[in-house]
Amino acid sequence: MSVIEKDVILRNSRGLHARPAALIVKTARMFKAEIAISKESDTVNGKSIMGVLMLAAPSGTLLNIRAEGEDAEEAVSELTKVIEMEMEY
Repeated sequence: MSVIEKDVILRNSRGLHARPAALIVKTARMFKAEIAISKESDTVNGKSIMGVLMLAAPSGTLLNIRAEGEDAEEAVSELTKVIEMEMEY
């Protein structure tokens, strides 16, 4: 089983609030892989909105994405795009 891990900087100027968290979870749920997102020593299930919100990450935070499963590489690639994206309000 494939395991892919990548560090990504959160680019959204307002940090990880409800909208970007929901988009991260929506994207993560598109994949079969198990997905974990970490900030420092906190690790949460990337498919859980409550978990992702609990990271409370401000803009510029280094997040680690870890995916395990057959589509792990694609999952990490798509989640990287979402995390690095600046959202319009």
